[in-house]
Amino acid sequence: MSGKVPQRSSQVGHLTSRVRHLLRGPRPEAVPALVGRACSLVGLLNIAAGVFPRFRHSRMHAIAEVLPGAFGPFAAALSLSAGVLLLLLAHGLKRGKRRAWRAAVVLLPAGAVAQFMYRHSVVGVLISVLLLTALLRHRDQFAALPDPRSRWRALANFVLMSAGSLALGLVIVSAHPGTLVGDPSLADRITHVLYGLFGFEGPVDYQGNTSWTVAFSLGALGWITAVTTIYLAFRPEHPAAHLTEDDETRLRALLAKHGGRDSLGHFALRRDKAVVFSPSGKAAVTYRVVSGVMLASGDPIGDVEAWPGAIERFMDEAKAHSWTPAVMGCSETGAEVWTRETGLDALELGDEAVVDVPDFSLAGRAMRNVRQMVKRIERAGYETRVRRVRDLGETELERIRRAAEDWRGTDTERGFSMALGRVGDPSDGDCLIATAHKADEEPGEYGDLKAILHFVPWGTDGVSLDLMRRDRSADPGMNELLIVAALQAAPKFGIARVSLNFAMFRSALARGEKIGAGPVLRAWRGLLVFLSRWFQIESLYKFNAKFQPRWEPRFVVYRASGDLPRLGFAAMQAEGFVNLALPLPRFLRRRTAARRPCPHQVAEREVRAA
Repeated sequence: MSGKVPQRSSQVGHLTSRVRHLLRGPRPEAVPALVGRACSLVGLLNIAAGVFPRFRHSRMHAIAEVLPGAFGPFAAALSLSAGVLLLLLAHGLKRGKRRAWRAAVVLLPAGAVAQFMYRHSVVGVLISVLLLTALLRHRDQFAALPDPRSRWRALANFVLMSAGSLALGLVIVSAHPGTLVGDPSLADRITHVLYGLFGFEGPVDYQGNTSWTVAFSLGALGWITAVTTIYLAFRPEHPAAHLTEDDETRLRALLAKHGGRDSLGHFALRRDKAVVFSPSGKAAVTYRVVSGVMLASGDPIGDVEAWPGAIERFMDEAKAHSWTPAVMGCSETGAEVWTRETGLDALELGDEAVVDVPDFSLAGRAMRNVRQMVKRIERAGYETRVRRVRDLGETELERIRRAAEDWRGTDTERGFSMALGRVGDPSDGDCLIATAHKADEEPGEYGDLKAILHFVPWGTDGVSLDLMRRDRSADPGMNELLIVAALQAAPKFGIARVSLNFAMFRSALARGEKIGAGPVLRAWRGLLVFLSRWFQIESLYKFNAKFQPRWEPRFVVYRASGDLPRLGFAAMQAEGFVNLALPLPRFLRRRTAARRPCPHQVAEREVRAA
């Protein structure tokens, strides 16, 4: 027994020295990350101390028992509760969130008082006081504002916490095999967990005081699930920022002067984006916050000389909320400015296919496949029409809108960096719509309409492809037919350049299939081809290559290599490939959209009424 005391003293001394190092050693900006990691470690140790009986008698218990949350006879339930709450709190502390700091400042003194009252543990009080001192000393590093949030967060918390409580509850119920009475089945154990989460006794029995330990632990899990869900449901909402009517007007003015520089400029007018302007108002950066990532797309809008001011505002906003700054799909010039002004890194993401209209022709061997496909479809009785949105009647526009929604292959609209998110809006009169028609003996819901292509303006002499939709019953090749029709009709609209789809990792696919490609490049291409089963990587590249475009590189700008997985996940959410929200049924989405006219429609109605 005496031999264990020096070992425990050395462990406690090591932990105390690490806390002292936290007080004076690390750089101030590194404190939130260190505190967050410490909370994660403490949480895991407390959960282990509360769940596994052997852990409470292991060497690690010498550290775990002096951490805030493990008190006296309620050690199992309280350490489990403290562990879960610290894990929930750790992420906010890592990001320097002010509210997480406030919660920690309140909880640490409470933990110190509990240590002294229940266990008379001077060491536990000392650790709590040292951690509290570190938080107070570096309080200026915990100033980040809250993230956008809604009531859906409460539902997500309830689902995830319930699932986690059920899984952890099964571990708790099964962690005492030596005191179990009989051999309860899995169904009995699940029933016992469900009863225990609500504070009732289940069908599983234990010998001695183990039943009380299990009951208190399960009750603590149920209590945490209920309290966190209620808190998230009733706290004030901070809805995600959207483009206001004034913001959109200012952006349109910038695009009118400088919109010809970037083919993605018009996509800044998505109304689910927010915007920051430079101090002079001559440049702007639009963005959306996804999973803590402040995601901009394309180049800044406006005068290139004013870009640094808008970028500085963007970075200040990211710092104020502790968001991770990132840019998707900027041009080479944009990447140079971003990296120069912010110190961020840039990585080539892929290439944008741009067709110069004066150089486009269906003649020649390279265009034979496209030429034959277009002629075959035209012989089948299809005709095409290319018009500006302002030249279409409201009845036809409404039919095109409904067809574009119903022909969408996914429940959610995909696209962020190269998608406008709407079709036929009165404020987008310069957009170009190409449609394919075929007179059938029995007209469908949308008459003779069979396919749609929608282009947004790219300055005064270009357009950029927004979306492609087609009737699933139509003949293959509708997209090729309409792209050719748009390119052939472009001169009469004064269009000299057309931006098609973005081909991700295009250079790797192109070089990897050539003779002499090395094993690394071939392996990378093989991985991309494999991923193309779920994501349109190779197919988009081959589709774009049919039209013999020139390739313009696009880049992703990021802060650190460790942020790339998180950035990739956020980009997939923004583009609609990953949807963590619960989508409404389609008929409800349509009714909701009908009840929410755009600001310009509201203004137009008010003028007519006046």
